[in-house]
Amino acid sequence: MYFYNTSQFTFKTLLNFPSQIRANFENYLDGFSENAQEIIAKFKLRNQIETLTESNRLYALIEKFVSNHINLSSEPVKNAEGKIILQGLTNLEMGYVFEELIRKFNEENNEEAGEHFTPRDIIQLMLNLIFIPIENQIQSGTYLVYDDACGSGGMLTESEAFIQQLAEKTAKKVKIELYGQEVNPETYAICKSDMLIKGRDPEKIWFGSTISHDKFADLQFDFMLANPPYGKSWTVDQDAVFDGKKKEVKDSRFAVEHPGLKPGEKLTLLPRSSDGQLLFLVNMLSKMKQSTAVGSRIAIVHNGSALFTGDAGGGESNIRRWIIENDWLESIIGLPLNMFYNTGIATYIWVLSNRKPEHRQGKVQLIDATEWYGKLRKNLGKKNCELRLADIQRVTETFLAFEETEQSKVFDNEDFGYHKITVDRPLRLTFQVTPERVEQFQSVANAKLYAVLGILKDLFSSEPHKDFNRVKQEFEKALKAESIKLAAKDLKLVYDTFTEKDETAEPVIKKKTKDAVVYESDSELRDTENVPLKEDIEDYFQREVLPHAPDAWIDYEKTARGYEISFTKYFYKFKPLRSLEEITADILALEAQTEGVLKAIISE
Repeated sequence: MYFYNTSQFTFKTLLNFPSQIRANFENYLDGFSENAQEIIAKFKLRNQIETLTESNRLYALIEKFVSNHINLSSEPVKNAEGKIILQGLTNLEMGYVFEELIRKFNEENNEEAGEHFTPRDIIQLMLNLIFIPIENQIQSGTYLVYDDACGSGGMLTESEAFIQQLAEKTAKKVKIELYGQEVNPETYAICKSDMLIKGRDPEKIWFGSTISHDKFADLQFDFMLANPPYGKSWTVDQDAVFDGKKKEVKDSRFAVEHPGLKPGEKLTLLPRSSDGQLLFLVNMLSKMKQSTAVGSRIAIVHNGSALFTGDAGGGESNIRRWIIENDWLESIIGLPLNMFYNTGIATYIWVLSNRKPEHRQGKVQLIDATEWYGKLRKNLGKKNCELRLADIQRVTETFLAFEETEQSKVFDNEDFGYHKITVDRPLRLTFQVTPERVEQFQSVANAKLYAVLGILKDLFSSEPHKDFNRVKQEFEKALKAESIKLAAKDLKLVYDTFTEKDETAEPVIKKKTKDAVVYESDSELRDTENVPLKEDIEDYFQREVLPHAPDAWIDYEKTARGYEISFTKYFYKFKPLRSLEEITADILALEAQTEGVLKAIISE
């Protein structure tokens, strides 16, 4: 698909009429074809014309763009002899330009800078991880590549180039179709304009929220990559995900059938509203190809919270459960700190596939690449290091080797799962009619309840009674004999007023069945335990709970299955504490250094 301009002007000829620069520039913008007008609108170019004109900078800005000293085109500039004097600017490099402008001139927007661009080194590693393992399976044909948080499109265009290189090695002819969706208007405009300039189909790049307005609901993709925003609220998307009352999920991407659930129940895949990053992964997984030999391969960047945030039965844990129990997760790679422009937090690449090779089935590989990097000579925002080619190769080889090393750990899927059990203990109450409690009762009692006081005093006097079950039986028997009927709330008032918890009292019986006695539980004593999936719940309970609480029991109705990946725990390295002698020596050295300073201060 192509674009055109019907205006008589070019950027260079605009400079021939400095006094009419504004009118002519507006004419130039209006002359672009319809498919380019959306890009102009998203860049808000027309909104800036008045500001630039008032400050007398519009002419100077256009002059900069046509300078012989820079080349913002995707094609190289050559001299008369055909020698390249200025290289063309790739889509990836245009992303760098945009990111640098955001970082340098919009420091107040640093919080959002990570949403715009993923560094080249991280993209290269992601490409290696999803393409190299299946490079021998690439056949001639068409492959669909998708990024559901595509930014300026760097991952898409780099993916296309990488696949083409792999195909050429085996003389295969492949056609790559690029699809993306982006919610930021400026980066969307960069991506779409790049597609137009290079003759690709810009209609495969859509503007809008992937979460609330999925533009590719009916498509499945061969390869998917993304670096979604971390820690960003998705509250604005909730109306599109839930029904009107926000009780049921109406978007089928985020509520799925899954083994182990009750009949008719679905697994809800919605994280807390303050962080929607995992929704982008769920969206990708809903678009995996099921009918091809390669299936779909995914590489996505997340921060640490995606590994462990969320309790069993919660949205984040359900997402991890869905992924791991479907055996889609191949590997997670821990990246060095300070890899991104706006944040120094820990980040991880997740690699997923619905066609795991046999030796990976039922397994997950964790790779600690946090120490594999090179320092930058000059910081770019908070980015002070990069993955060198040797580092990228090392991670790739470690991934392909799939072996246990100091930096590579291989686990069974079940190693990350656990059952969260609810442990209850019985409610124990002592009943006693004391003057203080009588006074408290009289302050809230009605006329009918006043008559109850006499029964209470006659039956129980002022002595403590540690068997509440007997107290309740005798009291309600006496009420019946006196033909007194109390409402449930009045009975509750009596019992609440004249009882107190007492660990030495008898357990309160809730009901008796043919086979057992069921006790009332004490919510204040309720606790939970996480039992590894590989361990029998009863064995764990007998070993870890009953020795400390012999009267405890498990409420199996509340048992939930959860998954978490404690990356730090698996790669923890113990560092011994410094010796007392070392600490003492340091303190003495500091005292010696500061002694002269202290004397100088005092003398002054």
